[in-house]
Amino acid sequence: MLEEVERWLIDRSWSVADRPLHRILAAKRATGQTVSVVLPALNEEATVGDIVSVLRHDLVLQVPLVDEVVVVDSGSTDRTAEVAAAAGATVVHRDAILPRLAAVPGKGEVLWRSLLVTSGDIVCFVDADLREFSSDFVSGIVGPLLTEPEVQLVKAMYDRPLGSAAGQGGRVTELMARPLLNMHWPQLAGFVQPLGGEYAARRTLLEQLPFPVGYGVELGMLVDALHLVGLDALAQVDVGVRKHRHQDGQALGRMAAAIYRTAQLRLARGHLIRPSLTQFERTGDNFEPRTYSVDTEERPPMAEIAEYQARRVA
Repeated sequence: MLEEVERWLIDRSWSVADRPLHRILAAKRATGQTVSVVLPALNEEATVGDIVSVLRHDLVLQVPLVDEVVVVDSGSTDRTAEVAAAAGATVVHRDAILPRLAAVPGKGEVLWRSLLVTSGDIVCFVDADLREFSSDFVSGIVGPLLTEPEVQLVKAMYDRPLGSAAGQGGRVTELMARPLLNMHWPQLAGFVQPLGGEYAARRTLLEQLPFPVGYGVELGMLVDALHLVGLDALAQVDVGVRKHRHQDGQALGRMAAAIYRTAQLRLARGHLIRPSLTQFERTGDNFEPRTYSVDTEERPPMAEIAEYQARRVA
């Protein structure tokens, strides 16, 4: 590990216990900054309501840390929108945001569009499939942004159990993202959960970053933030244990391909290999090929979008 990264692990890796809520809240009052929490959601009726309820109880009503909780529904066919609204979230459909640009499927697309329907100086992203959710996930990663002016982006780190096996979750991280980062961006080798969906950043940073539309968004954002603001502006906070729904092996393969593609685009903007992935499923006595397009599209920095510029002027 680079000496720079060893130092970073000491200076920029914290525990949620390092910043009690009263200290974070005092910093929020002193700086006047506002906080938005965004949950991208697709068919998450089983979990999204509990997450919103915990956030509102702990960090809106009991302690006024969060100013808005926004669920961006990316085309759910279940009751995700109704459950989230009943729990107290502001719910916006992906297609209603920036309608002049046809939406494409993907998590990154939803996160990018969320910048247009939130107002916080700090934007915190939380996946909507978390179980046994704790508001520490939000207070933990928002805290450094309120108390450390030089910090621009904070990722949550945590244990990820796979069933009853501790620490065995995050298979795409271990098999794809971590090797890529260690080999090509070794300054980022200290991130425990580089692909984790729980992170917070200053709006002034997010609006300058391109957003890969799919699963590559977390890796792309981390790499681009490193180049834009430097390692010392990035941090991570230990928030405990993350429990969520795990994907099957083929879905993980598609995620890995998208993440590799995102890395490839950042390594070389010239000739690129075929952006697709063929997998196989058994049907009777045969293996049937299924070919999937790998996410290749990226949205430009939000600061370049006319509607966003007009909102800032208004």
